[in-house]
Amino acid sequence: MRIELSGEQDEFIRRAVETGRFGSAEEAVQDALALWIERERRRGEILAAIDEADASLARGEGRVVTRESMRELAEEVHQRGMARLKREQSKRR
Repeated sequence: MRIELSGEQDEFIRRAVETGRFGSAEEAVQDALALWIERERRRGEILAAIDEADASLARGEGRVVTRESMRELAEEVHQRGMARLKREQSKRR
């Protein structure tokens, strides 16, 4: 595959290689694509979660919103995020 980059993109990659951030232009592009793939995977997860939330609301399974329920929800989200972070860090080792 042959890809043409803008001058700014080319210079950005060139600087990353020159500074030792990446060993080659190919490595820099592969890293960028890996980040894009991960972003799209997460986007898909968010859209699926939104669809599930919409379906849950349609079934009458919504939550009553109070100060306390918002604190509980924030803690729940925090705990899930921490668990996910630990899983991702484990995968990288």
